[in-house]
Amino acid sequence: MTARPQLGLGATGPEDRPLTITVDGVPVDGTPGQTLAGMLLAARRRSWRTTSVAAAPRGVFCGIGVCFDCLVTVNGLRDVRACLRRAADGDVVETQHDPLPGATS
Repeated sequence: MTARPQLGLGATGPEDRPLTITVDGVPVDGTPGQTLAGMLLAARRRSWRTTSVAAAPRGVFCGIGVCFDCLVTVNGLRDVRACLRRAADGDVVETQHDPLPGATS
């Protein structure tokens, strides 16, 4: 009978490895399980979208996906709620500072 290796403190596995996303062309490091909003806040980014009419800065407001203030583009998909989306290694995140079509100041 062969002894199975015991995983304990200090064990490394895929879930322990850091991950890296790219935000507007800049690498941001995090840990598995973090949301995009969590990684952005840890990187000292407080806003990553502007409102379409007044160009007011927005980031995380409610943190539970209700307010839609934390919208970003992830891997080409617009309007992803950063507070709900868990980061995946290699994600490409773009901030949304463009006005909606037909919006006026």
